[in-house]
Amino acid sequence: MTSKETQRQILLTPGPLTTSASVKETMLRDWGSRDSAFIAITAGIRSHLLDLANATDTHSCALVQGSGTFAVEASLTTLLHRKNHHALLLINGAYGRRIQKICEIAEIKHSVYETAEDTPPDINVLHAKLQDDSDITHVVAVHCETTSGILNPLTAIADVVAGENRKLIVDAMSSFGALPIDLKMISAQAIIASANKCLEGVPGMGFALLEKAAVSNTKSNASTLSLDLLDQVEYMDRTGQWRFTPPTHVVAALGKALEEHAAEGGVAGRGKRYANNCQLLVDGLKTLGFSLFLDDQLQAPIIVTVRMPTDPAFDFDKLYRLMNDEGIVLYPGAVTQEKSFRIGCIGQVFPADIERTLGAIGRALGEMGVSELELAP
Repeated sequence: MTSKETQRQILLTPGPLTTSASVKETMLRDWGSRDSAFIAITAGIRSHLLDLANATDTHSCALVQGSGTFAVEASLTTLLHRKNHHALLLINGAYGRRIQKICEIAEIKHSVYETAEDTPPDINVLHAKLQDDSDITHVVAVHCETTSGILNPLTAIADVVAGENRKLIVDAMSSFGALPIDLKMISAQAIIASANKCLEGVPGMGFALLEKAAVSNTKSNASTLSLDLLDQVEYMDRTGQWRFTPPTHVVAALGKALEEHAAEGGVAGRGKRYANNCQLLVDGLKTLGFSLFLDDQLQAPIIVTVRMPTDPAFDFDKLYRLMNDEGIVLYPGAVTQEKSFRIGCIGQVFPADIERTLGAIGRALGEMGVSELELAP
């Protein structure tokens, strides 16, 4: 096998993911958090993120130190009052269950509509649940659930929620920047994502696009100081600065990543490359004989879940090591319904990288002695 030192390493994961050399180079400079140049970067990021969702007039952008989960927790605990609100959580994977855990710990009143990990929520069932329970004030949905790679029907969900005069909160962690989200076309109190997914920044920072009217009415909702997004937004609007020490290198890297995102053609350009990656990967895996967890119409161009082959010669740990030796990092499975592994399509990854990956998988199968005819269950 080729030494991983001789080829560019690629992370075929849902994040962290492969970043450009220029994004990494941006982090070589140290920034003072109160310097005018850094304040300008922060302002540019906030404006750019709102532009991507066509939300400049209606929403405020709150930047949050930490992983995307920090931004999700901050949004939920800021927007949802423990006693006055009731959230219906749409769950079909680990990230929906994580939202449930946040609500349990924060004692936010909630109920759950859960479907299998390969099944999107039924819009008719959602409609009936909202009609049957007038106590529900909010619906919380995950746009792309990277447990499986399933793309949930955001527009249809938003239409039902708005039609029943409820509010929508969206975890768009794995879709924002590559799949269109237009807040002039759908209504959402919050769109939540992070720097290190489809925007191709580095880990350490999340963000939420918050409906101005909603966030302005959240005084005293937050139970923590650091995750109070009303305080964060008001302070950023007033001073241009972060309340507490920002991840300066991460912020600068995201500023550069957003420049590159725009140069690629924005959401449409980034989404097209990822879709091409995904189709090439799916076709190649099927040619090798693998069976995929999701039907094609449910597959988001973000990450692909592969059913574990039944051939006893197949060993995922060995596959992982052999791929890693060639500078290619795969990801373990996360679905609970059956054994699987995952291969990502996002980051600074291009068709040549997918072809390289498929070739490496084929060589690994040969080294393990796996027969192509015995791959699919």
